[in-house]
Amino acid sequence: MIRLNCPVCGLRDETEFTYLGDATARRPKMDETDPKPWVDFVFFRDNPRGSHKEYWHHVLGCRQWLIVERDTVSHDISSSSLAKDVSA
Repeated sequence: MIRLNCPVCGLRDETEFTYLGDATARRPKMDETDPKPWVDFVFFRDNPRGSHKEYWHHVLGCRQWLIVERDTVSHDISSSSLAKDVSA
């Protein structure tokens, strides 16, 4: 089991969270009319090996969105912070 350190609630089991995806993916601008950037954003993602930033939602706790840096091979967590505190 993965244990995530929520900056608000402290160390918690992953079962309190929902994984929300890649925190490095950049959404196309809302006025983008070409479907290709949207198709690429929604359907084509890298599957990185090693350190990767991810969105997690603390559903059963403070309900904050977090950005967690996790190693996708070992599942070691190197950092977690509130998404609202991280500049884009």
